[in-house]
Amino acid sequence: MYTDNTLTPREAIRLCALGTLASDPMPYDDLVFAVRHFVSRITGPSLELMGESIELLKFESLIEEKGGDSETILQITDQGRQDLQNLLRTNLRAGSGDINDLIMALKIKFLSILPTVEQVAQAEILIETCESELARLDDLRAHQEHASSHLAEWLDIEIQMLSGRLDWLIALKSELSDKDGSRKLA
Repeated sequence: MYTDNTLTPREAIRLCALGTLASDPMPYDDLVFAVRHFVSRITGPSLELMGESIELLKFESLIEEKGGDSETILQITDQGRQDLQNLLRTNLRAGSGDINDLIMALKIKFLSILPTVEQVAQAEILIETCESELARLDDLRAHQEHASSHLAEWLDIEIQMLSGRLDWLIALKSELSDKDGSRKLA
């Protein structure tokens, strides 16, 4: 983990593998395929991101094998669940990029693993990250007013997409807050 409590690319893969197994125990090959498929569809193919070994997760007692009828199934351990929750509670780095997109997608995919109050806190982190990125692009757009119409148009598209993401995250936080509020009243 980086010193600012954000995930390294290797830990993003760990988050993906542990979250996938938390959702559904599966054979080794299926887990490798699921992780590779998800990661490569978000970031594109990357050797840097495929370095996390499933064997290492077994060695660290985060996952374990259980015997099946015809093949060995991997499942997450209690220690693995704790590690998964710790990975989900991390911050996001400022700026955008493939790794941030991957970590954001993983946090959203596995958000339900956390207690509701922590889901709200994670939604707030995602909103803050999105707002920072939007402010950065708005500033760039303002300073590129006369440079190139193509650049300005491209930045407008990026800003529009980011604004849509921000609106969605705000709605998600509201939904989660309502869910958390209804628990407190009950």
